[in-house]
Amino acid sequence: MVILSELLSEGSSSSSSTSGHSSSTDGIRYDVFLSFRDVDTRQSFTDHLHQALIDANISTFLYDEEIETGEDLKPELESAIKASRASIIVMSKNYAFSTWCLDELVLILEQRITSNHIVIPIFYHVEPTYVRKQQSSFGDAMAKHKKTMEAEQNAHKKIQWAQKMDQWNKALIEVANLKGKDVNGRLETEFIQEIVKDIHRRLHVPIRSTQPLFIGMDYHINFVTSWLKDGSSHMVDVLTISGMGGIGKTYLAKHIYGLYSHEFHKSSYIEDISKVCDGKFNGLLDLQEQLCNDISKTSSIKVHVASVYTSKIESVVARKRVFLVLDDISTRDQLDALLGSKGFHPGSKIIITTKDKRLTKSCALFKTNIEPKHKKLLFQGLNETESWQLLCLHAFKCNYPKKGYKEVSYNLVKYCQGHPLALEVLGKSLYDRDVTYWEGCIEGLKKETDSHVNNVLRMSFNSLPSKNDKDLFKYIACFFVGIDKDVAETILKACNINIRSGIPNLLDRFLLSIGGKNELKMHQLVQEMGRFEVRQESPEKPWKRSLLWCHEESFRVLKQKKGKENILGLALDMCMIEKEKLNASYELKTDRLIVIVIHNDSRRGKSWMDYA
Repeated sequence: MVILSELLSEGSSSSSSTSGHSSSTDGIRYDVFLSFRDVDTRQSFTDHLHQALIDANISTFLYDEEIETGEDLKPELESAIKASRASIIVMSKNYAFSTWCLDELVLILEQRITSNHIVIPIFYHVEPTYVRKQQSSFGDAMAKHKKTMEAEQNAHKKIQWAQKMDQWNKALIEVANLKGKDVNGRLETEFIQEIVKDIHRRLHVPIRSTQPLFIGMDYHINFVTSWLKDGSSHMVDVLTISGMGGIGKTYLAKHIYGLYSHEFHKSSYIEDISKVCDGKFNGLLDLQEQLCNDISKTSSIKVHVASVYTSKIESVVARKRVFLVLDDISTRDQLDALLGSKGFHPGSKIIITTKDKRLTKSCALFKTNIEPKHKKLLFQGLNETESWQLLCLHAFKCNYPKKGYKEVSYNLVKYCQGHPLALEVLGKSLYDRDVTYWEGCIEGLKKETDSHVNNVLRMSFNSLPSKNDKDLFKYIACFFVGIDKDVAETILKACNINIRSGIPNLLDRFLLSIGGKNELKMHQLVQEMGRFEVRQESPEKPWKRSLLWCHEESFRVLKQKKGKENILGLALDMCMIEKEKLNASYELKTDRLIVIVIHNDSRRGKSWMDYA
C-alpha cells in the first residue's frame, strides 16, 4: 500500500486551535485536551507541545484566550474536555493559583473514571511530591484560595468555596499519584517527541490522512474492512496478510487499525516484530510489555520471563474483546508469546502480517478446542499502470513523466516489476534529476543492490530455517530462473541439495514462484538480492565465491586456474572459449559442482544450455 496524497483534517473553532484527525464516535471531537497555566508555559513549552501534536496528526484542543482566576469554568472548556479522548496536564509552578485550571483538573479526573479518559500529567519543573503534599508554590496557591474562602461574606458562596477546596485537594493528590512525565534534566525537544510518541501509541492515531488515496489497494482495503466488520461476534477471527517484503502489508494493517481500533474494548498495534526480536536481546519481552500496557492496566512491576507476560496476555484477552495487529511476524515462538494458547474473547480480531504464508496455522492458538476462524490475504505487486502512477508521483510530483523521461521511466518500471517500496525509494531518489542521471542509476542498479529495498528483501532470506534452504535459494537465483522445475530439481538433487522441503520453504516466503509452464520464477529484485548474497562472500575476488553466474568472471577464473576449492557452480558461454581458441583443460574438484554451458549455433540462430 502506498499513500498517494494526504488531506489535512478540516475543522477548527473560533475559541480553540485544533489539527489532525477527529472521531465522531460517542461525541468525541478531539484526541487531546491541553490543560496548562497561561502565564507559565503558553509562549514556550505548551506552544511547542501543541505544534508537535498538530504535526503528528493528533487533534488537540488549546484554548485561545488568557485564563483568568476567580471565574467558573467556561462551558466550551467543559465540553472540550468531555469531547476529548485524553488530556495532557502541564503541572507548572503557578498551575494551582488558577481556579480555572483546578476546575479543569477535577473534571479531567472525573472523566478518567467515567469514560476511560487517558490522563498524562507533565511535571514541568515541579516535584510531584510538592503537588501531592501541596508544598512550595502549590502550598502557597492553596493558602491563597483558603484565604479567599474565609474572606467570603456570602454564606452560600462560602460553602461552595469549601466544597471546591476539598475537590481541588483530592484532585492534586490523585494527579500526583498518577504515572506522569518529568521534564527535569531533559532536552525539551526530545521530551516533547516522547510525549507525542506515547500519545500516538495509546490513542492509535492513524496515518496523517483523513481520506488517504492508495494506489492499487482498493481490493485489499475493501477485503480487510469487510472481514473486520462482518459481525461475527461469537467467533475469534484471525487474518493473515502475507507477501514479500516491501509489498505494502504493514501500510494496509496500520491504515485499517487507525480507522477501527476505537471500536473495540482494547486494541494494540505491535510493529516491526521480527526486526525488534532480531536486533535486541530482550526484544520479545519489550513487545510483550507493550502489548500488556495497551490492553490492561499498567503495572510498575517489571517482568523478565516471557511465559509470565504470556499468562498476563491470556488473562486479558479471554475477558475483553480486543483488536490486535502483529506486524512482521517471522517465527512461531513470537506468535505463541504474543497470543498465548488459551483463546480470545468472542468478537476479537487479530491481523498478522508476515513473509511466511504458512506460519499462522502452526501457532498454539490454533491447537485449542475452539479453533479461530482464519482468512488469508495474499499481497502481490502493482500492475504496470499502477506502477507508472506511483513512480511519477514520487519522481515528478504528478501522474505523468516529464517530457523526455518516458523511456527511462518505462525502463525503471520494468526493473521494479510492481514492487511498491522499490518504486517509492527509487522515485524519490531520482526527483529533479536529469535523464542522464536516470540512465546511470538504472545501469548501476544491475551492479549494486546494497540498498534499503534490498535490506527489506533480505529479511525473508534470513528467515529461512536452514543453510540448505539458503544455498538452494542462491543456486536458483544464480542459475535456474526460467528453467523447468523438474529439470532444475534433477540437477540440484545430484548435487546433494535437499529440494523436498527447500522449494516449499522458498515458495512460502515469496522468494520463489512456479510459472504456468512449470518454470521457476523470481521477482527480479529478489533474484538480485540472492546474487548480492553470493557476491558478498568476496566482493573483489570472484574466485573465492561459491557461485559464478557472470560468464566473463567464470571465463577469467578458469583461465587463471583459480578457485578450485571454493566454486560450487558456474555459468560459461562456450563462445568465449571458442573465440579465444583455447584448448586448455579446466578442472574444478568438488562433489557439488554445477556447470552451466551456453552453446550458440549460428546456423540455427539459437542457443541452448547443457548442465554437468
